Amino acid sequence: MNLARTSSIASIALAAILLNGCANSESAKKESFHLFLLAGQSNMAGRGIIEEIDRTAHPRILALNSEGQWVPAVAPIHFDKKVAGVGLGKSFARSLVEADPDIRIGLIPAACGGSPISSWEPGGYHDQTKSHPYDDAIKRVRLALEEGVLKGILWHQGESDSKPEAARVYQEKLVGLIARFREELDAPELPFIIGQLGRFPERPWNESRERVNAAHIDVTNSDENAGFVSSAGLTPKSDNTHFDSKSLRIFGKRYADAYRHLLD
Repeated sequence: MNLARTSSIASIALAAILLNGCANSESAKKESFHLFLLAGQSNMAGRGIIEEIDRTAHPRILALNSEGQWVPAVAPIHFDKKVAGVGLGKSFARSLVEADPDIRIGLIPAACGGSPISSWEPGGYHDQTKSHPYDDAIKRVRLALEEGVLKGILWHQGESDSKPEAARVYQEKLVGLIARFREELDAPELPFIIGQLGRFPERPWNESRERVNAAHIDVTNSDENAGFVSSAGLTPKSDNTHFDSKSLRIFGKRYADAYRHLLD
């Protein structure tokens, strides 16, 4: 057996211990295992450079891997593309578990780099990742629900829709997406947290990106179970498209603050 496979098996075994060792009954274990779907495109999947802190497992944070197994949440959590790196999910989860010693977090990575919102519809297909983003996300959530309780959806997407035609219909599609997730998952009040696109001085926003941003704000202002997360002050990698690792860790904490605010 090669080293990589041995390491993978060990991670899965550790995850099984973490999953089953923190509560006294099956129902209590399930209720205390809080699930969050990570959806959208590359800035949700994460393209940050992986550092030692990102390789360190937290005893109460797991992630659902590409084979549908719970493993310790270490970067890269996503697997949409080979360039997947540090994302915001881990720091989001860490912020929550450090505030509540009685819960565990299960992250469900489903973001697809480069995916437009039109691919996040039933039957939608995204050629870059050779996948069906919405359908795959639903399947993964249903699998995860065997072990835990869905508590929210984290969304970061819109760069691919920052074009005149796509931006004009973006808000309508986003409202439909949120309603569809809640209906299909039988969770009418499910929190939906939207992160702002990166506003980087080196790459000024065009009119279409301003329209997408306005849609994010309007949707969260009109939906009492949706929250908006500012990206103010966050910095990019050299590509001026993706947030750098430090910013993604901060962004995750901001998502956690927005989630807690909805629960207040």
